[in-house]
Amino acid sequence: MHKKGWLQTLRADWLLYLFLAPGVLYFVVFKYLPMYGIMIAFQDYSPFKGITGSGFVGFKHFIRFFEDAEFITVFRNTLLISLYKLIFGFPVPIILALMLNEVRKTWFKATAQTLFYIPHFFSWVIFGGIVIQVLSSKGMVNSLISWFGGEPILFMTHKEYFRSILVASDIVKESGWSSIIYLAAIAGVNPSLYEAAKMDGAKKRHEIWHITLPGIHTTIMVLFILQLGNILELGVQQVFMLYNPLVYEVGDIIDTYVYRVGLTEQKYSFATAVGLFQSTVGLVLIYMANRLARRFGGGGLW
Repeated sequence: MHKKGWLQTLRADWLLYLFLAPGVLYFVVFKYLPMYGIMIAFQDYSPFKGITGSGFVGFKHFIRFFEDAEFITVFRNTLLISLYKLIFGFPVPIILALMLNEVRKTWFKATAQTLFYIPHFFSWVIFGGIVIQVLSSKGMVNSLISWFGGEPILFMTHKEYFRSILVASDIVKESGWSSIIYLAAIAGVNPSLYEAAKMDGAKKRHEIWHITLPGIHTTIMVLFILQLGNILELGVQQVFMLYNPLVYEVGDIIDTYVYRVGLTEQKYSFATAVGLFQSTVGLVLIYMANRLARRFGGGGLW
């Protein structure tokens, strides 16, 4: 059989390619073209000379980052906070989706979903302000502590509380929104499996453990791999809104360090080098996690 040329395929399915075009264009413009700027990490970049006119310095900025006295601190903080979010935060949307899926009252389910989704639409500027107010000396939490006869605690200035505040506030803000994907995956599980389980006398916990979770394990694995790939990229907004000099020792992460040292001091090459380091580590972790997932039969990204 004669194979169709790409032009014939394009003419035959032009409408499908038209729908695909905006997505492809987005990735080309905002993901692939900016990769040209990676060259800055290996230069002493000057905005006046541009990329082509700036001098090549090799791995100078990477070495400077690794030799910096703050490197161990910011790397440890980034890794620990990410692991805490992965361990304590990753299961929450799954549990929330399982709980919402069992609600039979439509009005209650819709109300609960709305309440869980709303925090996602607040920026960290707003949500961070709410967290600070709730935990302030005269906030809700300290009012309860005082009511029970305790002394108010300045949570935002105590190093022992700061990482827990970051993890807990992220869970509250994003878990509801993240549960949407799992709810969609649960909706795709074959209903006849539940009917067969009920006929065999299975209880609800058995249905969840032996039908629902195995039915969405591929979705869980894919999202886990993606989150693992971002383990060094916590994002600057949350930490920048909540931290202060008193908790730098436990709260300063790579992103805030780059902003403070690389961007405010206009060290663009240094900031790019650190960003490239983060992306490289993320790529390696995604590749390794995907290989392990495929080896143990859990599916993967490719």
